[in-house]
Amino acid sequence: MSSSHFIAVALFCIAFLLAGGISVSHAQLSSTFYDQTCPNVTNITRGVIQNALLSDPRIGASLIRLHFHDCFVNGCDGSILLNNSDTIDSEKEAARNNNSVRGFGVVDDIKTALESACPRTVSCADILAIAAEESVSLANGTSWTVLLGRRDGTTANRTGADISLPSAVDTLDTLKSVFSAVGLNTTDLVSLSGAHTFGRAQCPTFSGRLYNFNNTGNPDPSLNTTYLGTLRGICPENGTATGLANLDLTTADTFDNNYFSNLQVGNGLLQTDQELFSTTGADTIDIVNNFSSDQNAFFASFGESMIKMGNIGVLTGSQGEIRLNCALVNANSSGSESYLHSSIETRDDAEYKYAI
Repeated sequence: MSSSHFIAVALFCIAFLLAGGISVSHAQLSSTFYDQTCPNVTNITRGVIQNALLSDPRIGASLIRLHFHDCFVNGCDGSILLNNSDTIDSEKEAARNNNSVRGFGVVDDIKTALESACPRTVSCADILAIAAEESVSLANGTSWTVLLGRRDGTTANRTGADISLPSAVDTLDTLKSVFSAVGLNTTDLVSLSGAHTFGRAQCPTFSGRLYNFNNTGNPDPSLNTTYLGTLRGICPENGTATGLANLDLTTADTFDNNYFSNLQVGNGLLQTDQELFSTTGADTIDIVNNFSSDQNAFFASFGESMIKMGNIGVLTGSQGEIRLNCALVNANSSGSESYLHSSIETRDDAEYKYAI
């Protein structure tokens, strides 16, 4: 994106800092938070995801992306799950989320199961954090200690989502600014980008690289020519937007370090992926090379960055609430027989969402 997104991010960062920013604090979070009140929270969450994976192999990547997009806006408070209401402009309809984020139906199913086992106990923000870790683990990836005890926010920030979430066509400098705004550094940027080692993306997220990159009349020169031909077959010029491509063309549903090996040969699907390796002189190149050659180093760094990201702007103690319905603040969910299901969508159309 463009210089305009970079400027918008820069202005947002200035306002963000003047206002005190989003804190990165985990003093009141604990890995044992639910040991007494909901000891099976992780197993219940894992079971729902396992069932969802039977019909939707993309769902793990979609769930971890929900956690990312939640934490980058207002902190990790479950605000991305809130629907429109008289007082809330949903983040789901922000430009970076609309027709993009998915998995809300599975979050509903997890919440339903947890409300049955442990009523009014587990926050929706914590559900996203647990689901992210379990999704990676179920894809044969790494695991990390998930700190818990987040409370749910009672408002959303659509404007913040429009400004502070990265887009698929940002430059490396813009990506660094977006991550820095929430307290994440360059290593965090590269390691968390490695989540694109599983999942899918639809043509609109990368087709700008295939035919007329940056209005040059030519494809993105950093794109491997063989891979270019493959992608053009999926996304013909002036074709429909429904074609799906694997984010990792080698091991599409496995969480591993092949994502970084792909970047080394020009096989990154999104512009933001390839920028990490193909930006001349970038300090991200050495990190990509390290993660490509050492999967354990990637896994260790990814876990550390996920914990760090999961601590952004958390609400704890008496702050916020424990939502009964992840899509509605409690004041709007009482008395409804269907309170455990999202009113925007109860299930996701796997062929409709752009990514991931």
